[in-house]
Amino acid sequence: MEVGAAAFERRLPRLRGRVRRAAFLAIDMEFTGLYSTATQNNKPSLFDSPVELYLKARQSIQRFTVTQLGLAIFSNENSNKYVVHSYNFFLFPSTWGVTDVEFALSASSIQFLSHYGFDYNKFLKDGIPYMNEVQEKIFSQHLLAGSWNISSVVNRDVLKKAIDEVTCWVGAAEEEETLILQDLSGYQVFEVQLVLRQALQNVWTQPLGDKKVMVKKVSPQHRWLLENSPYDSCRKELILLSARGFTNLFQTLVKAKKPLVGHNMLMDLMHLHDKFYKPLPESYEEFKRNIHNLFPVLIDTKTVTKSVWKKHPFPRVSNLLEIYSVLCSNLNSKDSACPVITPASDCSRYAEKKCPHEAGYDAFLCGSVLLKSAHLLLCGYTDDAVEVDSSFSRYLPVLAEYLNKVNVIRGGVASINFSGEDAPCQRPPLLVVHVRGWSGLNERQIRQEFKAFCHFDVRRLSKDQFLLLSNKFKHVRRVLRDANHPPRLGVSIYRHWRHSPSISCLLQVSGIVALWSLLAFVLGGAPCCSF
Repeated sequence: MEVGAAAFERRLPRLRGRVRRAAFLAIDMEFTGLYSTATQNNKPSLFDSPVELYLKARQSIQRFTVTQLGLAIFSNENSNKYVVHSYNFFLFPSTWGVTDVEFALSASSIQFLSHYGFDYNKFLKDGIPYMNEVQEKIFSQHLLAGSWNISSVVNRDVLKKAIDEVTCWVGAAEEEETLILQDLSGYQVFEVQLVLRQALQNVWTQPLGDKKVMVKKVSPQHRWLLENSPYDSCRKELILLSARGFTNLFQTLVKAKKPLVGHNMLMDLMHLHDKFYKPLPESYEEFKRNIHNLFPVLIDTKTVTKSVWKKHPFPRVSNLLEIYSVLCSNLNSKDSACPVITPASDCSRYAEKKCPHEAGYDAFLCGSVLLKSAHLLLCGYTDDAVEVDSSFSRYLPVLAEYLNKVNVIRGGVASINFSGEDAPCQRPPLLVVHVRGWSGLNERQIRQEFKAFCHFDVRRLSKDQFLLLSNKFKHVRRVLRDANHPPRLGVSIYRHWRHSPSISCLLQVSGIVALWSLLAFVLGGAPCCSF
């Protein structure tokens, strides 16, 4: 189900109720870009430590924004039946406040989403606003002080038209006479009322719904009574509630403390923190603590399915939809106790149509993959049906070793552990390239020379040495045994004591000191002893 700004507030109470009753929640996001090219070497590398990886991603998160957030709410109706409410939320940064948010667009990301049918008109025209705690505090202070402003030029034009219309009308109008302003949307309903009430002391306003506001000419006494009424629909707290937008639902997710499921969800978590909670901190450890406090139970289906694929002879797959298809074809026909996943009647679109890279659909796939993977882990994969209890509470114990371990697509660790220390991963041996008689080579050129073998990450070690790192053992073996790489590039396994510049420097200094000591001993002669 698609939800934009026009329908969000109306649907929010029901959404909150469904979140509270859920067994778990699955999310997915689409962005205006992934990796920023504003700074060099900003793409993740196998050489990156978790801190380096986080700081690189942080730069990109701060430049790009979320276009769409998918939320799939999985409710465990009985032992093996799950009903799913899937939602697509179009989001757009708040244009009502004291600052105008800036964000970048990546041409490749925009083209990618467009290829899969993303509707940019809904993103731009009906995106739900949101703000983090810092933005909300600034907005609230200015709202209370009456010093708020309007960033959107479109909204300014709408306001000018409304003010001109009311100003022309009010001079000749009688008390209690009314005027209806039409075609107002979103913030404009509140903005028009605030401006008119501040500018004209003899009018009162009231929203009528359906993009309309009623303006009534009133006496000063009547105006005072209305201003102090608890039923005023333009109270500051209601304005703040509207301006907070999707952040209201985010806060419900946080309070519910339900298991949160994603697929390769690191970037999703960073955007959740930055856009709806607080700007991303510089400290990697602080980021981990904050996320763990917000969402104590995280499950990354990429981490889970890596383990499942090692245990079962499934075909190799490369994306979430393919994982889902393989699990469906290998489980449903062989296991009657497999969890039955049914889209809710008002969210049935995904039961009939595949919509890859639509956030709501990917969230639905993500939660479904988790249930099917957990079922495999619980009862094993056999040719006979295994009768087990498929309730989510039974699945959590077998998922325990994967909890809070979020997959790292490319980095120095396999996953980030949000509830403990990041464990080092098993990597193929590091290779060192010795350059002979070929001056001026850089990392990009070295990478190009070995492109025929596989994709290596490259880092300069010294003037004529480069490090090569791959995440595939077969790639390393191929390079070491193949004699067809350029003759001026020697490749060997990296040995720290032999190839490290710091060790080499230390050995050279030690050798010089030893040589001088020997010379001093020889030239000075042995000391004589007298009795």
